[in-house]
Formats: sequence, structure tokens, C-alpha cells
Amino acid sequence: MVDIAITTADGAAGEKISLSDDIFGLEPRADILHRVVRWQLARRQAGTHQTLGRSDIARTGKKMYKQKGTGRARHAQASAPQFRGGGRAFGPVVRSHAHELNKKFRALGLKHALSAKLKDQQIVVLESFSLAEPKTKALKERIEKLGFVNALIVDGAEVENNVKLAVRSVPYVDVLPVQGINVYDILRRDTLVLTKAAIDALEARFK
Repeated sequence: MVDIAITTADGAAGEKISLSDDIFGLEPRADILHRVVRWQLARRQAGTHQTLGRSDIARTGKKMYKQKGTGRARHAQASAPQFRGGGRAFGPVVRSHAHELNKKFRALGLKHALSAKLKDQQIVVLESFSLAEPKTKALKERIEKLGFVNALIVDGAEVENNVKLAVRSVPYVDVLPVQGINVYDILRRDTLVLTKAAIDALEARFK
């Protein structure tokens, strides 16, 4: 078990909480994190890029000139890729970029991402994270007291509505419920902020 202090609302260290070695105590492996991030980003790609091929060009299908006797190269339609205005050869087509990665490996990647943040001392644990009103100014003041500017905040099953509204205008700060925690968002932010509810949910998930 790894002990870490719960940060108070003023940014001071409070009582300690124990984190499971099975989730936060692994030796991070870059190859595992890389594979999971690649899987996530591949699933995000729309795959809607497409160019016009030879059969998509609105041109006559008539042969350009007779096959022999002209002294020129043999050609058929003007929609061939080598001609100006012709179709593109081997251009991109609509497709899915997603590839398979089994559930156990994805769970292992999440554990390694959490362990990497703890090893680098980039995890902050809070009792809870809430705001009295949905004001960006109030959220910025709270963040400044806690001492971070680039962070992913992970709460319990539900993120408080005031926090969701206030964070929309704050750059470099993301808020997620614990169900949405993922490797890419953890690694792209400098600090990982977890509430006690989030830690309890993670430990129950990987128990």
C-alpha cells in the first residue's frame, strides 16, 4: 500500500489515505501506455476522408484516340490518373481506423498510467471537488490554492454541475467522472486530481 496525503481546500496536506499497489504501485511501461494511446486515438479518427478515383470522375469513357498509328502512347479514357483532371490512384477511402485491443490489456494500461503519475508525484487527492456557484473565477481561485494549472480532475460517478459549467472556459483543465477516466487524458495533463470517491470507485473496479 502507498500512503498519500489528502490535500485540503487551502492546498495544505491533511490526513493520509492508502492507495493499492495493484493499481498505483506498478512499474510503468512505456510500450503498454503507447499501445493503449494508439488504440484510443485510432478509435477517434472519423475515417471520412476520400478522393475521387478513376471510376468517380465525370468524364466520357470514350477512348482518347485510336490504338495504333499515331506514334503516341496507348491510352484509353481521359479519367486515368496520369492525366490532368483524372482520378487519383490509390487515394484514401472511407474506412474505420479502429483496431482491436482486449479489455485486460486496456485495464493494465490504465493501471500503468495511474502508477506513472504517482511515481512522478503528479497525483493530488481531494476529499471532494465542488463549487457553490458555476463561476469560472471561483474555479480558477480554487485551482490556484491547490497549486496546479494543467490538470485532469476525476470525480465520482457524477461531476457536480457547477464544476462542469465553470470548467468550460478554463484552458488546460479537464473534468471527468470516474467512468470516463482513460490513459490518453491522464498522460496529456501534468497533474492528476482524484477525489476520494474516484479512488474508491477505481479500487472497487479493479478488485
